[in-house]
Amino acid sequence: MKVLVIGSGGREHAIAWKVAQSARITEVLVAPGNAGTATEPRVRNVNVSALDLDGLVQLVRTERIDFTIVGPEAPLAAGVVDRFTREGLRCFGPIQRAAQLESSKSFAKAFLTRHDIPTAAWSAFATAAEAHAYIDAQGAPIVIKADGLAAGKGVVVARSLAEAHHAVDDVFRSVPADGTVRLVIEEFMVGEEASFICVCDGTTALPFASSQDHKTRDDGDKGPNTGGMGAYSPAPVVNAAVHQRTMERIILPTLMGMAKEGAPFSGFLYAGLMIDAEGNPRVVEFNCRFGDPEAQPVLSRLSTDLLEICERAVAGDLASLELGFDPRPAVGVVIAAGGYPDKYRSGDVIDGLDAAAAVGAKVFHAGTALRDGTVVTAGGRVLCVVGLGESVAAAQAKAYAGVDSIHFDQAHWRRDIGYRAIEREGQPLVD
Repeated sequence: MKVLVIGSGGREHAIAWKVAQSARITEVLVAPGNAGTATEPRVRNVNVSALDLDGLVQLVRTERIDFTIVGPEAPLAAGVVDRFTREGLRCFGPIQRAAQLESSKSFAKAFLTRHDIPTAAWSAFATAAEAHAYIDAQGAPIVIKADGLAAGKGVVVARSLAEAHHAVDDVFRSVPADGTVRLVIEEFMVGEEASFICVCDGTTALPFASSQDHKTRDDGDKGPNTGGMGAYSPAPVVNAAVHQRTMERIILPTLMGMAKEGAPFSGFLYAGLMIDAEGNPRVVEFNCRFGDPEAQPVLSRLSTDLLEICERAVAGDLASLELGFDPRPAVGVVIAAGGYPDKYRSGDVIDGLDAAAAVGAKVFHAGTALRDGTVVTAGGRVLCVVGLGESVAAAQAKAYAGVDSIHFDQAHWRRDIGYRAIEREGQPLVD
């Protein structure tokens, strides 16, 4: 069986790697892929953009691909699943209307409000003047979110009025007001965040192991927001009670609401949660694909055939399936290019990848490319190094042993990924 994975990041490397482990796989193609997917057994890159829908359809027909899995959000928002379905091709992911849960913050917030799903108080704005007036009335801290896709970086948690006003100006400077919603402003929620990701078939949702992302660039949760500097699984804050409340109050009402509105949700549904001191979850955001970097540690723990999971989701047949996971925790550490998430350079040679594998870490590529057979940097988030261990501390130690084996100019990473879970274990952080 031949499978196509659409995308080029660390999430897509993890998906292709896991799908290639299926006994039914003859080959996994990745469009366009990266230097990591280029070297995985039974995996091959093809030079077709994730947004070239015509090219992707042609690729599937030419290569006689049996099944397609969409990794990133942009082709989902562009309607790739709708296009494949019209062509009679099996494709895993939400349709364009359902993908609005991620592609439009205002759509998602209005949906949550309509269906009484817990989230922060909010308002949407089409002009900077209205947004500035609202901020002055509400005060700080306050959260500013660009309405459209922003690769995980379109959120500013403003601790002061000046920071909030600056964030509004940034949004309207890049996209002038034209009467359409440009940003959403939310109340600041207090609690601990977690990532709750499910696979859905329109009516049934199966939760993956929980995880927790580290969004800010620097140690101690400081610095600018990024697409994610690391993640670990499971997240201790998602205990049995929180898990049940999330399913009952958020995931299942979302599936029922989307079906009621004529856009049944099939694919990966990612609920970013804020969990308060009483264990009550509220929705921070929805994503319509697996998180990145959550995919890397979570899929490292997955023991169920990922291809079967995705096929049964497309067929509407998840109800009788159970997901299994390695009981060992996993920690994934992102190595970024210096300057990320702002300006950074590309083309630096990456050394030590084999040495990282030798210490037992799995290296997933994101912003990488091959230049004359040599792996070089080609993006802001370059690699995600994952370790498994008997405890979060042990998994963290293995991940950082892998990180310390890798070298490229101006590489940057956090040294405290997983610290909340390790504090709960009562063990010291990696030095």
